[in-house]
Amino acid sequence: MTESQNAPLDVSFEVFPAKNDLARAGLKRCVDMLARLNPRFFSVTYGANGSDRLRTAHAINDLRKVRATLPFAGHLTCAGGTREQTLDVAREYEAAGAKWIVALRGDGDAGAGGAFVSTLGGFLSAPELIASLREKTRLRIAVAGYPEPHPDSRGLGADIEHLKRKVDAGADTIVTQFFFDNDDFYRYIDRVRAAGIDAPVVPGIMPIRNFDKMRAFAKKCGASIPARLATRFEKAEARGMAKELALAVCAGQCDELREQGVRAFHFYTLNDPTLTLGTCQALGLDPVNPVDGGESTTAKVEIDQARRA
Repeated sequence: MTESQNAPLDVSFEVFPAKNDLARAGLKRCVDMLARLNPRFFSVTYGANGSDRLRTAHAINDLRKVRATLPFAGHLTCAGGTREQTLDVAREYEAAGAKWIVALRGDGDAGAGGAFVSTLGGFLSAPELIASLREKTRLRIAVAGYPEPHPDSRGLGADIEHLKRKVDAGADTIVTQFFFDNDDFYRYIDRVRAAGIDAPVVPGIMPIRNFDKMRAFAKKCGASIPARLATRFEKAEARGMAKELALAVCAGQCDELREQGVRAFHFYTLNDPTLTLGTCQALGLDPVNPVDGGESTTAKVEIDQARRA
């Protein structure tokens, strides 16, 4: 890591479209609570196999209602539309004020881990989509990176080769899949740089709201969970301190990455701001409730409690 440790931190947040009015209210609350952290952008996911396109558009409109100038990035996949239909979505994002887009190949109908099925007349790969976005729009382009092998990949070497094709096609930055062992991220950075890829790499961070659900989801995504982490959560749940441990783990992971020079984080919020906000408070990023020297905030107290447990 070569970035200056005195440089300010950038954060971005992923949210997903709401399915009903209750969920929509939850999404607005999430965005409202995290907007004060001045994120680089809120990214809004795209449905599996390109489905639920309208819900993504509605979610973006909801973001703009919370704050008209709120930066956002629309996700876009190769699945579910022809090339022109897919580019039309990108143009809609741009017309709505987006400066970023998250360009992905996409999953199948089963979601994470589901087999990708190309659409007749559609883009066949992420590099192909990225090249067209670079030519047809002025959007900055973020792409996915995988510190552990993608479920469909032939190994880390193949993943790095594919990543290089995406960057060569015009990607501006790389946002990684979530991981729980920082050594996986450090090794990934070494491989990325050794391949001649110089685009910024932003670690994806997943706060653990529910350990059992997270373990099942991580398996689909190809993300491993260290045995020591599973043991800690088992003990914390028995003591009724799983929330406190989740905050301590997430804040500790980010703090270690920061010490190694990382200066940007992308949080997968799952539309729940609590652990993400607590982590950002522990990192001193919340202007409303910062952790400053000996000042005790809710986040700092909960972390200290979990470390003593």
